[in-house]
Amino acid sequence: MKALVFNGVGKIAFEDRPKPEVQDPSDAIIKLTRTTICGSDLHIIQGHVPTVDPGRVIGHEGVGVVESIGKDVKKFKIGDRVLIACITSCATCSFCKQGKFGLCNSSTGGWRLGHTHDGTQAEYVRILHADASLHAVPKGADERSMLVLSDIIPTGLEVGVLRGGVTPGCSVAIIGAGPVGLAALLTAQLYSPGIIVMIDKDEGRLKVAKRMGATHTVNPDSAKNGLKAATKEHHGEIDGFDVVIEAVGVPATFAACQDLVGKGGAIANVGVHGAKVDLRLEELWARGIQITMSLVNTSTLPMLIKLFEAGKLNTKEMITHDFKFSEILEAYDTFGKASETGALKVNIVM
Repeated sequence: MKALVFNGVGKIAFEDRPKPEVQDPSDAIIKLTRTTICGSDLHIIQGHVPTVDPGRVIGHEGVGVVESIGKDVKKFKIGDRVLIACITSCATCSFCKQGKFGLCNSSTGGWRLGHTHDGTQAEYVRILHADASLHAVPKGADERSMLVLSDIIPTGLEVGVLRGGVTPGCSVAIIGAGPVGLAALLTAQLYSPGIIVMIDKDEGRLKVAKRMGATHTVNPDSAKNGLKAATKEHHGEIDGFDVVIEAVGVPATFAACQDLVGKGGAIANVGVHGAKVDLRLEELWARGIQITMSLVNTSTLPMLIKLFEAGKLNTKEMITHDFKFSEILEAYDTFGKASETGALKVNIVM
């Protein structure tokens, strides 16, 4: 089969690899029909995730068809169309029983796909613990739009919105209008905040954010007196926002979160950081600030799929480019040059 392989820092190749086979009774082999590229894939290629070994098939998102199953797989049968969760759940450890799949204690659970186990940027993928790590695609669903439910939609919801504590009427600032920031924007609206301010240097992405429900947008390059002053009219009775969601993953944006969060507020860090950041604890401790961070669990996927099926999650704006699988290197180039190409998520069809 063909697969996208990480061969060391800065090196990827479209290669022939052996087709995976069922090895454990809980396995399923999925024939991919669609896959996509995530910012964390770029982090791997840039060398920011040293736990990924050269030779690894990367990718952790996708939609496909069940090709074969182990004898213990009960929820799915050959021919079923499935959404692949980016996180693998053993379903039996103490963390998985709490819905904290990202913390799975099993050596075969947690973030495995495209990390310590061959991933989804391939014609076939082996899914461990298939009953807990796959989700049925609703009949007639738009699979192109559903692709983003593998990772970024639950990430925006679980790591940003829920950990940040978004509530009806509250004020929210989201730093970063990339795919995950937009996922946080989309899912934050499920909880009816009064204000959502999207912050990004890319005017094209800010326009998308406005169409997707942001009440206001701010470009830091136009904020002559800083972001705090530029957003002051949205602070209400406190000296900042109730919830600030960091969706970039660089020191400057984490610093901006500390500037923007209001008394008693929360910073929800979603971005993947490859460098140390400064924590101004001496300024924050007496102001009652909460700071949260986590790997996504994907435990909200059943709810999100129901909302998607009911037409309550419009993710179409998030897919900007379409490629054939044979064009995946071109897709990486387009995705990696998002400021030039306007790319958000790419749809790669097998």
